[in-house]
Amino acid sequence: MAEIFTPFLAAFILAYILRPAFLWLERRRVPSPLAAGLSIIFGLGIVGAILSLFIGLLKTEVPMIKEQLPTWIANTQAWLGPKLADLHINMDWGHLKTLASQKISEHISENADELMSTTLDTVLMSGSSVITGFVNAVLILFVMFYLLIDWAQFFQYIKNLVPPRAQETIHHLAMHTDGLLSQYLNGMVIVISIMSAFYSIGLSLIGLKGAVALGIFTALMIVIPYIGITIGFTLAIISALLQFGPQKELVAVMGLYGLGQFLEGFILTPRLVGERIGLHPVVVLFALLLFGKLFGFFGVLLALPISAVSLVMVQYLWSVYTQSNWYKK
Repeated sequence: MAEIFTPFLAAFILAYILRPAFLWLERRRVPSPLAAGLSIIFGLGIVGAILSLFIGLLKTEVPMIKEQLPTWIANTQAWLGPKLADLHINMDWGHLKTLASQKISEHISENADELMSTTLDTVLMSGSSVITGFVNAVLILFVMFYLLIDWAQFFQYIKNLVPPRAQETIHHLAMHTDGLLSQYLNGMVIVISIMSAFYSIGLSLIGLKGAVALGIFTALMIVIPYIGITIGFTLAIISALLQFGPQKELVAVMGLYGLGQFLEGFILTPRLVGERIGLHPVVVLFALLLFGKLFGFFGVLLALPISAVSLVMVQYLWSVYTQSNWYKK
């Protein structure tokens, strides 16, 4: 059932994100179908810009890895060799350097275009995956289009399904949930924008190649709690090692990410996203595993907002339970 529900869940969330753009166009007397189409094109444009940014990074990073990894091995030998010699551990650094160069030549193409072609060939070998992905993409766009146009009517149908005696309560919970999600999305956009500039400028000042793409990637990964920043930090450390070896630039990258975590975790997120979004770390990790298992990578991205929305229901049910006669007696 997860495979069936995932496209509809993705379409609903994406339509919710793009709804402000749709309403902005409608207020300027743009017809609803055209406003929905322009909103979807706007969303696709953002996704395309991000992908083009990382493809450009790939085209510069792949040759650099081939060129600088042997140099990094030589730097490691100069730094680590004497320490291993003191421990009477001998390593054949020449053989290690030759083997690394050989493996890199075998598995990494000379340029990113060949690497992308190889990856595409591998994907096309599984026809069912291509067909499923294409069908899901078309389905998501189709559902998004009609959700944007019929958003109010869709929720009116849902309201009519609710008994009149419960409509006030459901409306209150829906408004609370909408406010929570709006606060989360608006806050995360601002936080990601600020942290993108912070990491990009900081990495550029350190002298890291591909600093802008790496900085934006790290900021985007904030949406995945704990795991995202770990991935961004690891990539930055590897990039610094490949370019500079274990030098002062590596320490600068570590300091930059430490300062970035302090800025994002203790200043920006509490002020812009809100303390009420915060969940216990154990709950967050459980949500990441649960929604990742149910809905894949898309579920990982949605784990935190869905958990925050679920918290609204849990708090309401808890208040009903604690006020019930059964509990009090």
